Amino acid sequence: MKLNMVMAFLVGFFSAQVAPADAKEEAANSANISGNLENALYLELKDGRVVIDLMPDVAPRHVARIKELTRQNYYNGLKFHRVIEGFMAQTGDPTGTGGGGSGQNLKAEFSDSPHVRGTVSMARKGDPDSADSQFFIVLAPARHLNGKYTVWGQVRSGMEHVDNIKKGSSRGGVVTNPDIIVSMQVAADVN
Repeated sequence: MKLNMVMAFLVGFFSAQVAPADAKEEAANSANISGNLENALYLELKDGRVVIDLMPDVAPRHVARIKELTRQNYYNGLKFHRVIEGFMAQTGDPTGTGGGGSGQNLKAEFSDSPHVRGTVSMARKGDPDSADSQFFIVLAPARHLNGKYTVWGQVRSGMEHVDNIKKGSSRGGVVTNPDIIVSMQVAADVN
């Protein structure tokens, strides 16, 4: 009889419902980012959410600028104007041509962080200090970019949604009727 009571207690104890977590706690758990929501982005694409872990220890100025632009809703609705199958998907240009930006260049913060699948890095012109608002997400390892472009983030989850971004048909990856960033938010700002 004591065994039955103990078993009944244990079954009741382990099957008790857990109170639902608040929205920020759920967001932290779904992002698997140890609660550091200030250093994560939610990139909403047509097929779903991409969670990007920011790397302020690697590129502090770039992370600060990306968060500043994100909080201004700068990226919402921008096109993935250049997407090359097996290489990368580029966005962040308000003109959608690859020639625009926010008007504020950033000094390069090159590091030994490699360009692997899911790396988020700044696009730039020939001048190493010409990165502005454009960035790209690496679709496959691209060692030739290592040490030449500022890495500021890594996709934590949702890479399958990045893979589904419409690809360009030309060698340069220019996309006709491109997919867009539905929205981009700093995770700490999401209710």
